[in-house]
Amino acid sequence: MSRSISRRLSVIFAAVSLAVFTLVGVGLFAAMEWQLNGELHAALDTRADVARLIISRANSPEKWRFVQDKLRDLSPPGNPAPLYVESPDPQFRFGHPITGTPVGSGTGKYRLIRPPGQAYNMITTSFTVPANGARPDVRVVMSGNCERSQKSLRELGAALAVLIAAASGMVFLLSSAVTRFGLRPLTRLSEEASQLSPVNRRQRLRTDSLPQELHELTTSFNGALERLDRAYERLESFNADVAHELRTPVSILIGQTEVALTRDRSINQLQQTLQSNLEEFERLRIIVNDMLFLSRRDRGERATGLTDVWLAAEISRTLEFLEISFDEAQLRVMLHGDARAPVNTSLFGRALINLLVNAIEHSRPGMIVSVQVTPHDGHVEIAVSNPGAPIDPAVREHIFERFYRLDESRCNSRENHGLGLSIVKAVAEMHNGAVFIASEAGINTFGFSVAAASPPGPNASKAFKNASPKRAGMTGRVLP
Repeated sequence: MSRSISRRLSVIFAAVSLAVFTLVGVGLFAAMEWQLNGELHAALDTRADVARLIISRANSPEKWRFVQDKLRDLSPPGNPAPLYVESPDPQFRFGHPITGTPVGSGTGKYRLIRPPGQAYNMITTSFTVPANGARPDVRVVMSGNCERSQKSLRELGAALAVLIAAASGMVFLLSSAVTRFGLRPLTRLSEEASQLSPVNRRQRLRTDSLPQELHELTTSFNGALERLDRAYERLESFNADVAHELRTPVSILIGQTEVALTRDRSINQLQQTLQSNLEEFERLRIIVNDMLFLSRRDRGERATGLTDVWLAAEISRTLEFLEISFDEAQLRVMLHGDARAPVNTSLFGRALINLLVNAIEHSRPGMIVSVQVTPHDGHVEIAVSNPGAPIDPAVREHIFERFYRLDESRCNSRENHGLGLSIVKAVAEMHNGAVFIASEAGINTFGFSVAAASPPGPNASKAFKNASPKRAGMTGRVLP
């Protein structure tokens, strides 16, 4: 069920108004009740004072008969209020006992009672008149009828309830109109957002005429559109690059197969064709495996099976693995520095090989490739440097992107499919690290970092002194 902001705000305004009006109504009702009760108390006290004065002068049965006539006149006209005088001497009694069900706590000077068969309460007060002459002490119970005040309070309560309900309903209706008017910019924004289309990905929501409350939301939404647009562009580029990379080996496979089928071939010729096809299939396998690896990283996969190792030893093994490649390229390589870090040795070696192969491809014969291991801010940086032409800063921003090549003509396409440096970045991120690049003074440096090992224990320095010759080679290793 969809919820309307306008209706929700209207209900909130009406609820708040109802609460405020109710508090005001309760206050008015309490004030009126206090005032009416005060009038009742004052009237009752006045009659009590008059009764006390009259009774106090009666000191004989003869005068008491005269007092009784005066006491009958104390009741308000049209509103009989009983008065009862209780005395141990029957000659000095007056009226009948006032009976009824007590209402409330019944404490204090005044008491409320509900007479039998009556719909309204009575208020009573009592006092004692001292003896005078032949008259003994008498107890006087004076009552007042609460009918008029209770009727007034009931009418006031009903009127307040009706007014509060009507006012709250009016607030609800008015707030509905006001909120619709106030939310009109949001309606226009929704209409504008509904017109967004993949056909025009550059379209953005306007923020110039929006209120402050919606400006930040719209700016954030436009920022999300920008990120989606960039992601869409990368996806389009990725799809195009994938198609390009797969098209070349597939075309070669189709062409060689078609040529082989045009006429009879000898066994040697067929073996050569199959061998060439196998190379293309192997290239396809490498591309697919690399893409699957990057896809797993995109889903947040982290490096597992970490081993706390000295990185110089791992790098030395990788250099020995590539020794023939360095010999063929007539390059020398030097290794400097060392540090401990928990790494997946397979992934670490894969990233390092990609950096070294990149250095081999972009170095001239006779040059020296340098590998530097440097601890830095809780990470260990592995940098591979080689002499080369300066790399433009605009290029450096994209050089670790998938299928990105410095050479736009895509030379050496069959040897390099443009995923090597992307894999380096993925491996670094899987080890809570990052990639970096520098190009200064004719030296190009590509590298990545991994999270460093925990602080070594007290025996770490002794263990380092007893390290193997390969680990001690961190001061400088040259191949060949």
